[in-house]
Amino acid sequence: MEDLLLHCSAPRSPVTFLERAADVYGDQVSIVYGTLCFSWRETHQRCLRLASALAQLENISRGDTVAALAPNIPALYELHFAVPMAGAVLSALNVRLDAATLAVILENLEAKFIFVDYQFVHVVHKALETLSQKKGKQPLLVLIQEYDQEAAPVADEFCPVSIKYNDLLGMGRTDFEIVKPKDEGDPISVNFTSGSTGEPKGVLYSHRAAYLNSLASILRYDMGVAPVFLWTVDMFRCNGWCCTWAMAALGGTSICLRNVSAKVIFDSILLHSVTHLCGAPAVLKMIADAPSREQRPLPCKVHVIIAGVLPMTQALKVEGLGFSVSYAYGMTEVLGPAIVRPWRAEPDSCLSNEHRKDKFHEALRRLLIEEIDVKDPDTMKSVPRNGKTIGEVMFRGNTLMSEYLKNPKATQEAFKEGWYRTRDLGLIHPNGVIQLKDRAMDIIVSGGEIVSTLEVEAVLLSHPKLLEAAVVGKHDDCLKEKPCAFVRLKEGYGASCEEIVKFCEEQLPNSMVPRTVVFGELPVNSTGKVQKFTLREKANTIHSVMSQPCIEP
Repeated sequence: MEDLLLHCSAPRSPVTFLERAADVYGDQVSIVYGTLCFSWRETHQRCLRLASALAQLENISRGDTVAALAPNIPALYELHFAVPMAGAVLSALNVRLDAATLAVILENLEAKFIFVDYQFVHVVHKALETLSQKKGKQPLLVLIQEYDQEAAPVADEFCPVSIKYNDLLGMGRTDFEIVKPKDEGDPISVNFTSGSTGEPKGVLYSHRAAYLNSLASILRYDMGVAPVFLWTVDMFRCNGWCCTWAMAALGGTSICLRNVSAKVIFDSILLHSVTHLCGAPAVLKMIADAPSREQRPLPCKVHVIIAGVLPMTQALKVEGLGFSVSYAYGMTEVLGPAIVRPWRAEPDSCLSNEHRKDKFHEALRRLLIEEIDVKDPDTMKSVPRNGKTIGEVMFRGNTLMSEYLKNPKATQEAFKEGWYRTRDLGLIHPNGVIQLKDRAMDIIVSGGEIVSTLEVEAVLLSHPKLLEAAVVGKHDDCLKEKPCAFVRLKEGYGASCEEIVKFCEEQLPNSMVPRTVVFGELPVNSTGKVQKFTLREKANTIHSVMSQPCIEP
């Protein structure tokens, strides 16, 4: 009987969501992009054609890699299905990468194709030039033009184009036989970390993990029936938090965007009755800071899921506009946000700012996550559920990465003793709620007190004059470390160190208040991640508090 059941089973893969969507939701709208609109049946056929053409053009073999550098446009969405349909592995790359980093990644991927949006042809050309100097194999370049500008000239003279996207589609057949995974543990995609702890690492996702996490996303984000998803989270981030595949599972509608702004968000919500959007805190900030002329009444409840530091003032303002805000916690290695908790402003005015601030960093274990715990990283024992003892947040289950690309040592370290080690610090309350504190390398110990840089940054970002903020530890002979804040002012605003310190004193315990405030641009890497190690070095060279008012040029 067991052998019979095994014979009848099939590997789980999110590709099956598209096949089902074509049958069940065939005439319903799958993708909207400007005036362009596709049904699920059309999307299925386009993906079949694309998979067929890939197989014809370069003799794609199982496990070969196809890279893509494009914003949230229909072509990138289609590649999430077409590439695995051909038996290959998709690597959607960060559009903010510089040429040098891109060259290193392409060399590591050994991609057979790279699909490039017309806006990023120049950076790819530079990366391929670097690759050719190293005598690395050149991928075939497929140019993605804007759908309404097919006749427009392209920069062929700068970067030789192997073929254009629509021409490739025209080569394919809709009767192509999908190359299904032999095993659900086979890779479906490679995503790269943001490099906050070093160089970006390639993270392999399996068909099984992507399948299960897509279903988990439906539950986490309360997607319900026929959701309309506005693409404010980058598809290159954990395959759009696996929402690329989740939308096919539900037969929902994807509203694709080349660029994101407050006006685009509000206009899209009004025009398409958007139900869900996700992203970094910058998305929340866009909505909160939108001028009144761009704000529109919401036609329905819109769920906003934010991963990262969530300033209370912005969350309150966005909820006041009618949005439902949730806080998400995760990382590339756990396929994006793994645990999500609805944010709620406490109605009881007697609650302290400290209590309300903690609401941003709470998370509960959700379905399809087998285990999440806070452990002592040395003994591997769970910390007491007392809301005080700090340990490392760890995961175990089927919605984790398979491994780091070509990096067995890092993989072994990450999964040491059978748990994925996040290197994030947190504590666990008696009711099982996990409160995130900080990255292990960023936490500040000041006079025996633990200072979370994330919590200090959340307060700083709620200041009406500040655009960006990062907090690091500055050496102190007496206390060991003190918080030091690096901030960037909004354009046209001025502030002094004393003003920022006073603002923090009104909302934070004394040990958490940064007494040194540095104004200026924050150093970021090629993926846009703040380089805190650079700020730590700079902080320790500062000998006095910068107290003069500062206005950015």
